[in-house]
Amino acid sequence: MIKTKIVATLGPASSQPEQLEALIASGVDVFRMNFSHGDLEKHAEVLRNLNQIRAKHHRTTAVMGDLCGPKIRTSKIEPEGQELHPGDEVTIHAGLETGSAVCFGTNYSNFFRDVEVGQRVLIDDGQISMEITQQFKDKVICRVDIGGFLFSHKGINLPDTHISVPSITERDWQCVDWAIEHQLDFLALSFVRSDSDIQQLAKYIHKADSTIKVIAKIEKPEALEHLENIVHASDAVLVARGDMGVEMDLAQVPLYQKRITQLCRRLGKPVIVATQMLQSMIENPTPTRAEVSDIANAIMDYTDAVMLSGETAIGKYPLHAVRTITKIAKVTESFMDQIDLPRPKIETNHELAVTAAIARTVAQMIDEIGAKLVAVWSQTGSTAQLLSKARIDVPIIAMSSDEFACRQMSLHYGVIPVCIPVPGDIREFSDLADKLSLENQLAQPGDPVVLIAGRPLGAPGTTNAIMVHTLVTPPK
Repeated sequence: MIKTKIVATLGPASSQPEQLEALIASGVDVFRMNFSHGDLEKHAEVLRNLNQIRAKHHRTTAVMGDLCGPKIRTSKIEPEGQELHPGDEVTIHAGLETGSAVCFGTNYSNFFRDVEVGQRVLIDDGQISMEITQQFKDKVICRVDIGGFLFSHKGINLPDTHISVPSITERDWQCVDWAIEHQLDFLALSFVRSDSDIQQLAKYIHKADSTIKVIAKIEKPEALEHLENIVHASDAVLVARGDMGVEMDLAQVPLYQKRITQLCRRLGKPVIVATQMLQSMIENPTPTRAEVSDIANAIMDYTDAVMLSGETAIGKYPLHAVRTITKIAKVTESFMDQIDLPRPKIETNHELAVTAAIARTVAQMIDEIGAKLVAVWSQTGSTAQLLSKARIDVPIIAMSSDEFACRQMSLHYGVIPVCIPVPGDIREFSDLADKLSLENQLAQPGDPVVLIAGRPLGAPGTTNAIMVHTLVTPPK
């Protein structure tokens, strides 16, 4: 059992019941539904399959919906795969539904209003790079700097341009309503530019009486300018290295990743590192040395989770990819647990200040008394989240009677969520901790464990007690 959480993207390689069951058994904690691909009817079918498997499995898992955002794309290209060469002149024309490599349209109506001469136009994740040389009311003329083969509906990035379209599109709102109706656990918002984007989505979700948590995808330069405010406003953060590496200097991406993971640790927010974690395993059964190092370094940077995209959605070896992450994480976590690193103070709001202090105290206690695990009653998941961000060296069994909270705790590093009715008193809670510790083979009778709870049990915001307990075998 590893502490690092695994997010797996659903797709043709991972939509059937037997595939989903194998992925859960292999260690997937959160399943990602990418709304950029497929219609909502197809997503509903996959979700039904997944929920049937989850209902029978002892491991708690969550589901994340990933909103498309204002993704700009080329029009249809005929014939497909025409090659552009450096120096070629290309026209992007308004209203052109079908075009060629040298004259095509786009799905973004404000394109010709937003761009300016001298700005870059990047296509297909930067595989093709052009610069705007002339601008007219209904078209722009570009010079190709880096050529390549152009296909239909490829993504367009405008790294030098301020995009006027809202971060949440009409299609996104349809997906939000669907996610609320189908009780998803997380929604990831693409192309976030400021904390107001997050607040707009969170307000809509709250008004619908839903407890879905909002994940901010950091992939645009504007997001880095407002990073701390965005992290404060979000429930979690996703380092989206794909579009980030297109929108910004590719050489800066590792530094941005470290900056984001460090900030999330300081502010006590879960963080996911994504994109091309095991890209080669889409086609090959083993990873490259660079990919193994990338995952290990992400864990050492204090990410809570790593995300697989094409590896599990369309790859030939989805289970191999999940098991590869498990193996890398196991070795890396063992190394991290053996070194004594400082635990910075977690900055949080006033209501959670006591809980944050308890989390840091527990981390120190475990180091000194050699406790084998922590068992916490965390009704809303807040205490479990702060314990996770304190990066204690032992597993955390987090109990709650709130099913949503339990599923959402699946994203927290080191946390084993358990949904269970509220115990009658602390003694019953202690017995539950003993039972779960032995069932999961996390400790042996006689081992010290740390119990954390509040009074009354099950009431949010009451965590105020730490107990050191010697694990005993529960009576039969």
